[in-house]
Amino acid sequence: MRILLIEDDKVIGAAVREQIEADGHSVDWAMRLDEAQDALAGASFDLILLDLMLPDGRGIPFLKTLRSRGNTTPVIILTALDQISDRIDGLNAGADDYLVKPFDLAELSARIGAVARRYSGNPNPVMRFGDLEIDLAVRSIRRAGKPVALTAREWVLFEAFLSRPSQLLTRSQLEEHLYSFDADVESNAIEVHVSRLRKKLGAGVIATERGLGYRLGRP
Repeated sequence: MRILLIEDDKVIGAAVREQIEADGHSVDWAMRLDEAQDALAGASFDLILLDLMLPDGRGIPFLKTLRSRGNTTPVIILTALDQISDRIDGLNAGADDYLVKPFDLAELSARIGAVARRYSGNPNPVMRFGDLEIDLAVRSIRRAGKPVALTAREWVLFEAFLSRPSQLLTRSQLEEHLYSFDADVESNAIEVHVSRLRKKLGAGVIATERGLGYRLGRP
């Protein structure tokens, strides 16, 4: 997934970015609300991590404005505000989850996965695809009963196809899932990842629409 992190604390922001990049996601980090608005104007994101106390404003009005404009991107609030009233305000403003600082980074990873599954329409973390048994919560996969190891980026790419089983995804759309603004992307990066997924999971797991993009194959 491509995630927008809105956090002005450099220590917390660096730790969160390192954690979710290790999970294979790409991260764009904004330390102010105006920077976040610029990022949202220039790219589409799969998830927003939102602090509530920013140098140029509060996160709740920012979130309400997003929702009023029809932006349905999932939002997880990360904040030190721990009163029940704060949680209620955040959820009523349109947040999908609310995590109080300090939090365990592994819990953040789990919550990101849970929110992503809900938006994909499949809240069950365990699913089957042909001879593949996939546990999205712990990122494990078995092919014909035997474990298969995927890299973090291979996981993110495969999850993008699983969450949109009937949708054609262009190379640029897939690159947006995998890479942030400042990442150097090799011209054949998506083709390389797709090739590796086919070798590990089966030749038909991802279908190519020549000149258009890729879609999930048929089990």
